[in-house]
Amino acid sequence: MNNATRLLIAAAMCVALVACSKKVKETPPTDNGGNTGATTGGVADDGKYGPEDLDTDSCLRQRVVYFDFDQDTLKPEFQAAIACHAKYLRDRPESRMTLDGNTDERGTREYNHALGERRGNAVSSALLASGGSAGQVNVVSYGEERPVCADSTEDCWSKNRRVEIYYTAK
Repeated sequence: MNNATRLLIAAAMCVALVACSKKVKETPPTDNGGNTGATTGGVADDGKYGPEDLDTDSCLRQRVVYFDFDQDTLKPEFQAAIACHAKYLRDRPESRMTLDGNTDERGTREYNHALGERRGNAVSSALLASGGSAGQVNVVSYGEERPVCADSTEDCWSKNRRVEIYYTAK
């Protein structure tokens, strides 16, 4: 990958990171006595991801990154999701994730295993470039061994060319 491509990917990830940042909730105005009048608290959100966000934040729920045939380069449409996952890792340093690299059935077992690993490493590199820590990310390659679709069609093959993101307990 040349330097111009790397710079373009880094710039896109920075833009996506800003787009995925959580908004701070406003605290309701107080009356003269210092009471908010709200019975539910009114504590401001610090803007950091919490464990509940893995299931509720739409950006974090996107946990599959797809690739083109015989490629390990991240597509631009996945930059925002990668930036959100990197922010989660930064906000929650105790969090860990496994990246499962997969391929379609075409190619030898050895080639597909290596391609799955390169795909997982591409996602890992993007996460680390956006602020995740190497100690939080583990890459595993399954090659063609775990297809989500078994038909021999382009539509099916495209679903198998992926990296799946799994959060694991510490």
